[in-house]
Amino acid sequence: MKRFLTCLMFLVVIISFSCSTSKVRMKSTARLIQQSEVFSQNQTGVVFYDITEQKTVFEQEANRFFMPASNTKLFTFYASLKTLGDSIPAFHYQVTGDSLIVWGTGDPSFLHPDLAKSKGYDFLKSRPEKIYFSNDNFTGSFFGQGWAWDDYNDDYAAEISGFPIHGNVVRFKANGQNTLNVSPKFFENKVYEWSNTNSFSIQRDLGANLFSHPSLQKMKPTFEQDVPFKTGLDITVALLSDTLKKEVTLINKALNKSAKTFYSLPADSLYKRMLHVSDNMIAEHLMVLNADALTGELNVSKGIDAVKKKFMTDLPDVSRWVDGSGLSRYNLFTPRSIVKLLQNIYQIVPQERLFQLLPAAGKSGTLKSLSSTEKPFIFAKSGSFSNNYNLSGYLVTKKGKVLIFSIMNNSFMKPMSEIRKEVSEILTEVHEQN
Repeated sequence: MKRFLTCLMFLVVIISFSCSTSKVRMKSTARLIQQSEVFSQNQTGVVFYDITEQKTVFEQEANRFFMPASNTKLFTFYASLKTLGDSIPAFHYQVTGDSLIVWGTGDPSFLHPDLAKSKGYDFLKSRPEKIYFSNDNFTGSFFGQGWAWDDYNDDYAAEISGFPIHGNVVRFKANGQNTLNVSPKFFENKVYEWSNTNSFSIQRDLGANLFSHPSLQKMKPTFEQDVPFKTGLDITVALLSDTLKKEVTLINKALNKSAKTFYSLPADSLYKRMLHVSDNMIAEHLMVLNADALTGELNVSKGIDAVKKKFMTDLPDVSRWVDGSGLSRYNLFTPRSIVKLLQNIYQIVPQERLFQLLPAAGKSGTLKSLSSTEKPFIFAKSGSFSNNYNLSGYLVTKKGKVLIFSIMNNSFMKPMSEIRKEVSEILTEVHEQN
């Protein structure tokens, strides 16, 4: 009995020491955050959560609301995991006699320049029926709530549509002879010269699919620019007809419940691109796909409302979530809500798959320059626009523990590179000391 009590006391001492050491190490991190000169004028919210112990080990301003920027894509990712299957629905269709009626689902992969070829193209190309396209189920807007109108010419603000095609962008590329390759070729005759700029770039007319470039400026041999085209029913039908080399006719017909669904790419191929390169166009259209599955309408706002009610009632705070990509500054999330969302994701996605889908610090995607260690220990999604930088995801400590974290920085005037470096140093400290 005496020996048993001695062993028991020894065990208690070891456990107490271990817990005490853990707290000291997090206190060291806390000092690093709270005494940071880089963060001194920021709005900064931080949470670290231990998955094994199922508890928060550090938090600061965890209940405050922050503009998440592209951290919003984590919410789109979770919604898609819960709603969509292994393959992406490409479109709905119905055969009636010698007619094939097609309705969009929001699938962004149809002839997307940076994705594998969708099987939907070959399906439509090979059909003997006359093709009709209906956009009756699209009830959304071509821009998200709070998007800045003057982003219209930038590739990160490609428009939202019910049947995206070519990624909803025109790709302009130097061909080595100071002339441009235009893809899709449909837009080749819609390019004109203009002299009102100091460097070579492409500018689309605000309300039309006319693209200009300066006549007196030489383009670099490596020049490449994606410019969103103005979406609409006429342009969708025209592009479909042009690429399929067959007539496509616009009709107004409600989506029939008996319509079949054709599937395109594996879902992970969209998730990986959305998370690795922070692709806004894919993120928005994943939310259109979610809306289609949950409400029967192609409408980002209605999709978000349905997802929040069905899958996100366990989040600690009621977030303001208005778009799929985070381009809008109307979005407001708390660090603790993001951490809870990441817990939910971790529970349904095996770690190996999850860490491949997320950018790895120092190795891939938007985190390639964040860390220089040989073996990555941060797997996370960044979110940034002017005066805001956030990073949320998973951190593997030196001892192999997995921590969920969210570090949100808003309203700073310092260069973003300084904020990013400070975040990296904090995460490295946590990795090394735990």
